[in-house]
Amino acid sequence: MQAQLEAFLAYLKYERRLSPHSLEAYRRDLGQLLDWLEPQPIAQWSQLNPHLVRAFIAQRHRQQIGGKSIQRQLSAIRALFRYLLREGLVQNNPADGVRAPKSERRLPDHLDADQLGALLDGVAGEDPLSRRDRAILELFYSSGLRLSELAGLNLADLPAAGELLRLTGKGGKTRQVPIGGKAHEALELWLQVRPQLAPAGEPALFVNHRGGRLGNRGMQKRLRQQGIRTGTARPIHPHLLRHSFASHLLESSGDLRGVQELLGHADIGTTQIYTHLDFQHLAEVYDRAHPRAKQRTGDRGQRTEDRGQGTEDRGQKTEDRGQGTED
Repeated sequence: MQAQLEAFLAYLKYERRLSPHSLEAYRRDLGQLLDWLEPQPIAQWSQLNPHLVRAFIAQRHRQQIGGKSIQRQLSAIRALFRYLLREGLVQNNPADGVRAPKSERRLPDHLDADQLGALLDGVAGEDPLSRRDRAILELFYSSGLRLSELAGLNLADLPAAGELLRLTGKGGKTRQVPIGGKAHEALELWLQVRPQLAPAGEPALFVNHRGGRLGNRGMQKRLRQQGIRTGTARPIHPHLLRHSFASHLLESSGDLRGVQELLGHADIGTTQIYTHLDFQHLAEVYDRAHPRAKQRTGDRGQRTEDRGQGTEDRGQKTEDRGQGTED
């Protein structure tokens, strides 16, 4: 069973081209299943049945493992058996039809435009590290990149002016994203001083103070430090900037499919979590755009009360709820 698991992991690495982080998650999740099966009378994967899969999931739930983690583990089991089915090593997928406990879906945290402006404008130093950090922040927010995508960028990946940045994301899938004007400016300033840190021939776009590639951990650390330095109220991390990118873009455009493409989400259901526009914004959109909106705001029991905030009378008084509504 272990040998077949290793073959599956090799398939994910070399054919599916999953990231090291994803591979480690598969290894950990399926390794926990193997450990649980050890005292069971199971000698090969074909002996695993839905009853045992449900028992394993129930045991994980009793251990107070979060619903999202259990869902991921169940997905890993399904993926393993799809591979084994393809290889002719099993006859069915015992994880099909097995459901994980529902997990509470939390709204993604994000910064509003003013908070982001204060963060980005607060990184104003002209030394190489400050210019680098400003370019990283601008690029995260401008293009909605994942941490691994941005940390993996090379100089050769930068597009010509006006062209799109081509990325290889999760599962080896490629997509193209724009780079905003502010991000372009920040990148140009960084490239002017990059030779002060990077040795000749170093391919990485962003390097550390020793001249090597700035990795995931280093990038996360620098973002936290810049957040503290600029007085941001919450810890700054790459996904906070990605969430902010998606939220602001969706709020401005309403184009869920477009945001899905820019984020590189395979399932639009993943993108839909960003449709958390606040009620005030939705109400303003409704009042501006809906042909019956004026009747909605003006007809509340046929009252014509004026609260003294500039309501005009155009032959018929309209109700004013204290917010200066004009008909």
